[in-house]
Amino acid sequence: MEPLQPSDPSRIAGYRLLGRLGAGGMGVVYLGRTDDGALAAVKVIRAEYADETDFRARFRREAEIAAQVDSPWAVRITGADPDAAEPWLATAFVPGPSLAEAVAAHGPLPLRAVRILGKALARALAVMHAQGLVHRDVKPGNVLLGMDRPRLIDFGIARGGDHTALTSTDAVIGTPGFLPPEQAGGSPAEPAGDVFSLGCLLVYAATGRLPFGTGAVDAVLYRTVHDEPEFGPELLADPELTALLRTCLAKHPDIRPGTRELDEALTEDTPGEGTDWLPDPVVATIADRAAALLALPGIDETVADPAAAPAPESAETAPAGPTRRRLLGLVAGGAVLAAGGGLAAWLTLREDDKPAKAAAGPAPRAWVIGVQADLSGPRQTMGRAQERGVQLAVAEFNSRKDKPFTLSVATADDAGRADRSAAAATGLIGNRDLFAVIGPTGNESVIPCLELYGEAGVPLISVSALATAYSVTDRRSLIQSCPLAATQSLAVNIQLAGKQGVRRIGILCDRNGDTDSWQTAQLMGRTLGNFAPGATVYGRVVPRGTADLAPVINDMLAQRIDGFFYTGSPAGGAKTAALLAAAGFKGPRAADYTIIGREYLEAAGAAAEGWQVFAPYTGPDAPEVAEVARAHQAAYGSAPEVWTAEAYDAARLVIDRLVTGAQGGARPARAALLTALTQGTYRGLTREFAFDKMQQVKGNLFYGHRVEGGRLRYTGRATG
Repeated sequence: MEPLQPSDPSRIAGYRLLGRLGAGGMGVVYLGRTDDGALAAVKVIRAEYADETDFRARFRREAEIAAQVDSPWAVRITGADPDAAEPWLATAFVPGPSLAEAVAAHGPLPLRAVRILGKALARALAVMHAQGLVHRDVKPGNVLLGMDRPRLIDFGIARGGDHTALTSTDAVIGTPGFLPPEQAGGSPAEPAGDVFSLGCLLVYAATGRLPFGTGAVDAVLYRTVHDEPEFGPELLADPELTALLRTCLAKHPDIRPGTRELDEALTEDTPGEGTDWLPDPVVATIADRAAALLALPGIDETVADPAAAPAPESAETAPAGPTRRRLLGLVAGGAVLAAGGGLAAWLTLREDDKPAKAAAGPAPRAWVIGVQADLSGPRQTMGRAQERGVQLAVAEFNSRKDKPFTLSVATADDAGRADRSAAAATGLIGNRDLFAVIGPTGNESVIPCLELYGEAGVPLISVSALATAYSVTDRRSLIQSCPLAATQSLAVNIQLAGKQGVRRIGILCDRNGDTDSWQTAQLMGRTLGNFAPGATVYGRVVPRGTADLAPVINDMLAQRIDGFFYTGSPAGGAKTAALLAAAGFKGPRAADYTIIGREYLEAAGAAAEGWQVFAPYTGPDAPEVAEVARAHQAAYGSAPEVWTAEAYDAARLVIDRLVTGAQGGARPARAALLTALTQGTYRGLTREFAFDKMQQVKGNLFYGHRVEGGRLRYTGRATG
């Protein structure tokens, strides 16, 4: 949570505002507290939107819908004023993680817990459907796991059947991966669509995977409409539950059960009260969040509403406020409410914040850039390279005599593991002086922390986590500063077919790689003709777990290929290099850049010589980044690894926007920095930074590298 700004109100109706939970283009969400100690998230819409008649009508409808949903399994509204100069809506605040966060951090739920969860959410939806309302966005990020029960949240896009005029006729509202096929095709939202989404959610809860996969939005929607769902061995172990979820995911809405029918079919003694139905690690997370409610921050007065701001009180006269026992009772009874599971910024307040409040005068605080990285796992070389890039950028800035503030770096090691990502993010967000975070290193660590950074309004600038889509949770804070991994396909085609004369490219897609690896192979085949008319592709796909690649390689060589591209894993890439070398293949060979590192080079040995890589990073021997290489040598006594310069650039981008935002001596808010980062352009050493509406860097600049003498050598720009 961020402190209130001087322009923020001190009160809104009966809510004393404690701080900012987040901000965006539409408005600000505050943490508020009533006089009896109950907490709420107060969403305030900016005045410029309030002046638009259509928008005010939509906001009024949102408030009306939220007020009608009266269920113990749904978050409730605690107050609203659609007619205020700045309309506001206060909703319930539950201290617990979202289902998306819990599964990403701790793994799938036991099947009994899945049935209990389904029963609770079916009851929440039944209340909505009985009133003619449709949620439209049932997904793991919209389910909170509280101390007393799970709750369905976020009715902001729910609409009654007679209010469709408020929604654009060609808009698809919902989240790919959970969107029912009829809505993907443009049909109106109906209650049966919520059942489909709930079925997808329960499959995710049981397996940690989406039934129609992930990846590019259009690919997910295509599979949702045309393919059968994948349940996995976890669910197939329970034939009864699998059969029920299969009907929920029926393509035709008339085949799906209603919510009351689904409730009855999920035979459990309890619909999910308390936490005994959840795994111990999830319960521990809920307990930690609830306990942190006892360490509320101090309240900073603002100047926007001086009439509402009480005079300073002495320790002797200040009201005691809710007692520890009272707060524990509120937590256990569900009266202390939460806007989302990602509010770790507020729920991990530091004890060392307290002495600063008692100091005689406010001491200037350092401004912090965070690094979340794999510093001890399989990508620790990449993670350390990026941490050092940020350290170099901060050291360079701090050496300036005219600097308007001083920076420091805070690091968090997630070891490249999904189950450690949320804890790493929580530790960084809890630092109230943190402005932005560079990272994480790999795609696996992204989803568990996205909601946390999004709720806290902390910009998360990824350097090497470049997946096409993270569809389970929100990505409002995520800024991808390099081209997406799958778009390397264009660079490979430009170089192999367009410049090196390959006319029959063999593409080996090893499913031991991730989704973006598969998409790279697909995109190569689809776009090859754009760069070399008449060129053809011979592709092979090997299933996950395949160890013997020799038959596949022999078959590909028999097709008279004159160029080769491999995507998969470092071990598979090394085997492929050895097999091609043994066969005497001399044509251009390239590998997915995501697998090329020390593991690949050491395993392939001499067979790796001559292989090419087209990557969104430069490398220590690139002329563009010579100054970073010199600084790294001076600071660490060695040449930098790949990704150092890209992390340096990302940190310099943050610093540039902080300097601009600090003009006049003010400390910019995290949300304001997030907006500033994606506007305008910034010229770095490796590329020019400008971002599209998805907050992905514009342009598709890749660099060429070749394995020579057991290491990657920079060969220059491959695109751009």
